[in-house]
Amino acid sequence: MNFDIARIITLPESKTLEFKQNISPLKQIMRTIVAFANTAGGIIVIGRGDQGEIVGVDDPLAVEEQLANSVADSIAPMIMPDIDIVSLEGKSMLCIRVAHWPGPFYLESEGKEHGVYIRLGSTTRQSGPEFIAEIKRQQSNKSFDQLPCPEYGIESLDHQLIQEEFGKIIGKVKEQQLISLGLLTHFSGRNVVTYGGLILFGRHDVRQMVLPDARVSCARFRGKNKAHFLDRLDLEGSILDTIKQVPNFIARNTRLFPKIAGMVREDIPAYPDFVIREILVNSIVHCDYSLIGMRVMVGIFSDRLEIQSPGILPFGMTLDDFKSGVSRIRNRVLARTFKELGIMEEWGERL
Repeated sequence: MNFDIARIITLPESKTLEFKQNISPLKQIMRTIVAFANTAGGIIVIGRGDQGEIVGVDDPLAVEEQLANSVADSIAPMIMPDIDIVSLEGKSMLCIRVAHWPGPFYLESEGKEHGVYIRLGSTTRQSGPEFIAEIKRQQSNKSFDQLPCPEYGIESLDHQLIQEEFGKIIGKVKEQQLISLGLLTHFSGRNVVTYGGLILFGRHDVRQMVLPDARVSCARFRGKNKAHFLDRLDLEGSILDTIKQVPNFIARNTRLFPKIAGMVREDIPAYPDFVIREILVNSIVHCDYSLIGMRVMVGIFSDRLEIQSPGILPFGMTLDDFKSGVSRIRNRVLARTFKELGIMEEWGERL
């Protein structure tokens, strides 16, 4: 693979790019290789100084061999990054290209629990148990909302709400249809509710015990920061209710702007309804509900509207992928249900 080192060297460090002046400390480079492999792949360029100057690498063949041996001896499962010697301004540099693979990869000296690293922005971070679980789910091709909640069966679902939502589409909803939708799954000889089923249609008492943060919190602040509240709303019902209630909260807490066309006046909302709907649906469908203490947050400030959805980009994706239209569903049960109910127009389209 050919790549433009002269261009790469001018870029800032990012989720998929890191610069090192030399290979000291070597362990930090191994951590970054692990993080790239676990997250979205990336390139490490060795021989660039902190100010962007080209310092090069002395005896690049020996350094290349040292890097290859260190990768083989210290990272598990086995990983084989491409290590290339390139030349720029008459100096030799090393480029380590790491592909993203289903992991988790880890440093053997730190163990499977503490040696897993991921990439957040331009930094390498030790992964917490929730992200390790996410990596393992990806390996098994399962999303969090597809996993069974073994303690709870079909009785933990709000069947009246299910019938209200699906009755006009499929008539009387039967247990097999709940399985087809992913709201129930077969586990240990019986049908149990999935996490997606609880998020969407779980009885309030069950959802509060199992997934208390599967909700949306809204707030209107006085100014440009969160110092003073003017209004707030915590929506603890089904996540489907938020699609209707959040736009109402936003409407009552934002201004209308008059538009005069001839003799007719029309009041235009500060934030168009279809824009709010698209962002809200995306925030709910792509939220990482496995994170404890995190929820979708809607904040209205004097100069902006913010909708925050917990979770990093799905492993294997970069911000450039997102901007170019690449889409990956984080919660398949939620996406399937939203599509069946007509809330998402196209499952898998860029929203």
